[in-house]
Amino acid sequence: MTATLYTLTSDLHSELTRIAAQEPFIKSVEAALGSTFDVRGGDFSTYGTLPCEIIYVRTGGTEGIFKGIFCKDGTLSIPEPVRLLTSGQSNSLAASMEILSFLNQHGVQGEILHGSPAYIAERLSAAPSMVRDVNPRQPLEGKRYAVIGKPSDWLISSDVDYALAKEVLGVELIDVTMQELLDGIAEHLHPKTDLPGLNAPKYGRAIPKADLGIALDIYGALRRIISKYRLDGLTLRCFDLLAAVHNTGCMSLALLNSEGYVATCEGDIPSMLSMALARKVSGESGFQVNLSRISGDELLFAHCTVPLSMTRGWQYDTHFESGFGVAVHGELPEGPVTIFKLSPDFRKAFIREGTIERNQYEGGLCRTQVVVRAPGAARYFLTTPIGNHHVIVPGRQASVLESLL
Repeated sequence: MTATLYTLTSDLHSELTRIAAQEPFIKSVEAALGSTFDVRGGDFSTYGTLPCEIIYVRTGGTEGIFKGIFCKDGTLSIPEPVRLLTSGQSNSLAASMEILSFLNQHGVQGEILHGSPAYIAERLSAAPSMVRDVNPRQPLEGKRYAVIGKPSDWLISSDVDYALAKEVLGVELIDVTMQELLDGIAEHLHPKTDLPGLNAPKYGRAIPKADLGIALDIYGALRRIISKYRLDGLTLRCFDLLAAVHNTGCMSLALLNSEGYVATCEGDIPSMLSMALARKVSGESGFQVNLSRISGDELLFAHCTVPLSMTRGWQYDTHFESGFGVAVHGELPEGPVTIFKLSPDFRKAFIREGTIERNQYEGGLCRTQVVVRAPGAARYFLTTPIGNHHVIVPGRQASVLESLL
């Protein structure tokens, strides 16, 4: 997430003639943070509207300027918490302490960011604004999605009010029974694909050719449901297929997401709607993931399906939990990504930019596995996560997603 930097500078300090964005101090913090600030200078007109805002107190003598900006009618009015960045030069720290004392006297929470660039970057990465309030205005107006079956029993924090989804997001949600899907699978009809022949999986048993045929039967049945109900996408209670047809929805979802639809597993409606927003901004549905492991700022995400269009290469494997069916091990390009999740009530969102550092492939996890570096994000996942599944979107999409919400 891009941090927005506002500046306070006294006219008495003529030595600060360069703009803040060019200061070595600011550049060193940006280097430690791994991203650049959106520098707004002394224009505070947008303050309080953006997710991660910092006031850079460049010099002493700025306390009155601060009060003039935020106490225009004699009453302090400023969103909490206030984050004051200080360089340790030009009486910056002294002025920050006076401002913070003033805030505390008025019951306003604040923090001074002072120290090494690494420490400041750590504090910025741990920003409480990683979960932000949102107010969507029907960004998915006219879209139509199906819930096939119902959400999986373990998604206990992911209930969605269909009427609220229509009101807030502009999206229509409909229910389709699992029996209708099973009847469609039994027809053994599926469109032709250019999928390669089966490979020997690295983990689990060899995949019989018949299993690939059933996986494509699932795909064909889902395509007919999409056509019948004029859908833009769907979410599938996929684990029911394990007992019903001894297969999974992994391959069908990988194909559908690559064809321009939105398709999630486990009947996860918030993930489906998050992916719909991801597709709107990036052209890809994104990778629906479980967080499997945390090591510092490195997050290991995995799942058994991934849009084939997001990969630079892929191969067949078995479904991790069951050990059968047809799943996908994909390799995603290293580089910038955005981790995203909209809450089930559509009033909060997690949006965090990071970088895919590497792919891996080990037997004790779902088959597509990526390690994403996202400084500070571990705190969110361990303290205030929005459910289990999140969506990894290609590229730096934070500002575009924020504009939708």
